[in-house]
Amino acid sequence: MTVLGARAARVLDASDERAVRDLLDTDPVATCMLAGRVETHGVDPASLGAPLWGLGAPGRLDAVCLAGANLIPFARPGVEVEAARAFADRARRAGRRCSTIVGPVGTVSPLWDRLSPHWGPARDIRPRQPLLAIDGPPLVAGEPRVRPVRPAQLETLLPAAIAMFTEEVGVSPLRVDGGAGYRARVTELVRAGQSLAWIEDGAVVFKAEVGAVSRRACQVQGVWVAPEHRGRGIGQAGTAAVVEYARRAIAPVVSLYVNDFNAAARAAYHRVGFRDVGTYASVLF
Repeated sequence: MTVLGARAARVLDASDERAVRDLLDTDPVATCMLAGRVETHGVDPASLGAPLWGLGAPGRLDAVCLAGANLIPFARPGVEVEAARAFADRARRAGRRCSTIVGPVGTVSPLWDRLSPHWGPARDIRPRQPLLAIDGPPLVAGEPRVRPVRPAQLETLLPAAIAMFTEEVGVSPLRVDGGAGYRARVTELVRAGQSLAWIEDGAVVFKAEVGAVSRRACQVQGVWVAPEHRGRGIGQAGTAAVVEYARRAIAPVVSLYVNDFNAAARAAYHRVGFRDVGTYASVLF
């Protein structure tokens, strides 16, 4: 039930695009996933592929939330709880259609507090995921064998991508539609030049994707080292190579987020030159 006198979220349309861009520009790293979609598809739900909810007056928005396969909220500092209340109200009425809620912890946490009685229990909750960024050259040498994956290498890449997803998320991407949607996503990233890997003797040693791209920042996802090659610094050198490529070919700032309990990965990213710039949270269904 909406609190009497509280502002309600509304579905945004093309007339709101300038206000959406202004809001997302206040934190280009935290909003990279949203900004990239808006820059490519605009704001109208028909072109965006999902409704974008907004809180605020025309011309100045205080918060937005993409209600697609992932529920991705973002709010100005100080408005997070009000935004969570408004977005939770819409989300309850719409029903759960997403596989994940992900975004800055200040908005995700109060949003989940309100949705958990209706959408819970979640399969997994990751309440603190440091958001890291680098806007200069990496501090360690990049692995030169890490290169953009060619379309002809897709079948070699796919088993590694499936293994990474299963390790990170806890379930196989093949469980839904036989993996057709996941295969399409991997193919899309390869064709866009956003999938990088070190492939040797027909097997993947290291892989990563630049999974979200905006004009001001991009986000690395799916970093993975084959189990038999772990503990040799390959993840660190491979990530440095991804940073070099991404800053040269995609966007000036490279970001990623990592589970707070993964001390080894966090240390490796800091050695590469990433610094903490915020905190994400994720709720997985």
